[in-house]
Amino acid sequence: MSLCLVTGATGYIGGRLVPELLAAGHEVRCMVRSAGRLRDLPWAARTQVAEADATDAGATRRALDGVEVAYYLIHAMGASGRFAERDRLAARTFAAAAAEAGVRRIVYLGGLTADERLSPHLRSRAEVGEIFLEGAVPAVVLRAAVIIGSGSASFEMLRHLTERLPVMTTPRWVRSRTQPIAVRDVLRYLLAWAEVSGTVNRGFDLGGPDVLTYADMMHAYAAVAGLPPRLIIPVPLLSPRLSSLWVGLVTPVPASIARPLVESLRNEAVCGEHDIARYVPDPEGGLTGFRRAVALALMKIKEADVATRWSSASTPGAPSDPLPTDPGWAGGSLYVDERSLAVPASAEALWQVIEGIGGDNGWYSLPVAWKLRGLADRLVGGVGLRRGRRDPDRLRVGDSIDFWRVEDVVPGELLRLRAEMRLPGLAWLELGVARDGDRTTYTQRAIFHPRGLLGHLYWRGISPFHGLIFGRMPVNVAAAARRREQILS
Repeated sequence: MSLCLVTGATGYIGGRLVPELLAAGHEVRCMVRSAGRLRDLPWAARTQVAEADATDAGATRRALDGVEVAYYLIHAMGASGRFAERDRLAARTFAAAAAEAGVRRIVYLGGLTADERLSPHLRSRAEVGEIFLEGAVPAVVLRAAVIIGSGSASFEMLRHLTERLPVMTTPRWVRSRTQPIAVRDVLRYLLAWAEVSGTVNRGFDLGGPDVLTYADMMHAYAAVAGLPPRLIIPVPLLSPRLSSLWVGLVTPVPASIARPLVESLRNEAVCGEHDIARYVPDPEGGLTGFRRAVALALMKIKEADVATRWSSASTPGAPSDPLPTDPGWAGGSLYVDERSLAVPASAEALWQVIEGIGGDNGWYSLPVAWKLRGLADRLVGGVGLRRGRRDPDRLRVGDSIDFWRVEDVVPGELLRLRAEMRLPGLAWLELGVARDGDRTTYTQRAIFHPRGLLGHLYWRGISPFHGLIFGRMPVNVAAAARRREQILS
């Protein structure tokens, strides 16, 4: 079996591919920018971990040492900025490092690009594929359109649009034809290329058995989900930018991610060939049809068995460094709102409340204030509160909770969240349990590092509302812990 390197292991596809490779008997090395993001994943202890950014030639070369098959699952999904340049640099650096390390094959998952009038993101993905195909290491470039699976951004957008809008006025892109593919079939193709022998250097189109418009997919989803038929009225006036803002308001997918998805949907995405079957034969019974893929995804959601979500990956534009504990903050501007309260409950009951915060459980504060803050974030293209939680009771590093990201978890002691809302600075929320003999204390810190004058004005502007938002939390968390204590006893 091969030693396989997986980039993007904390993302939607990578987080599902790693356990598939392990189950097939391969050794797996995950290349991530922060090893902490893998710490709580159920399969992490069975993998090797290499910390590297794909644009760092030295670190990437070390990560690829001894690797036979390298999976490149990195994409810049931001709706603005120099993402194409970043993608280009990362791909070239990775290709050169793979050649130096003697890697046997690079496997890249990009977008299906049958239409010549490509969106900027599809154009960038096509360029990354060409970089690998022109490199010294043989590359397999897999091109997929809409991926249907529980937790994927494309599926969540489709699901929420269809469920929440029985009557829709929609832009012209709902009439573009596409060939969706089930996530299980994508993973099957990715896994197979760890074992296919011989030298192969080419691209392959991936698609399921159905060719549909987006309107067809919404109608089919409604039928599978048992919803009344949807009325879809196309209108020519909505630009990709306006469409993405509209999607961002209606669905959990923020505008920064919705925009590249919408721009891609304007393009025809139908397979021009099925040559991959010569190397990876179709499964018995054929590839998964669209309705079957939707039914499987809904079953996973109903059973709360969603292995990865689109929000598993960091939100575009959200910071990744530094931490509020870094010594580099010494002497810098750092605003802190700190509170604590003795809790008439056990440390265990208090921790259960802290670990279950957010999502359907709420934030133990003034609900309308949090909803307004979430709506304000959605209006400027942020993630808002609709991401919810991966699990209602348990958290792990890297999980998203509404507009926060879990930065650190010390079970029974500390939960640190980093803000991924649109802010003129960096923000964290730390919730903790302090023990002193039989005494249990709830601790809470809201931390903000302003960026420029606007950041300072922002903090001072919202300070009057801290009493409503953060001031209520200790009392309400303590009351919830007391109720939990009564249940436990």
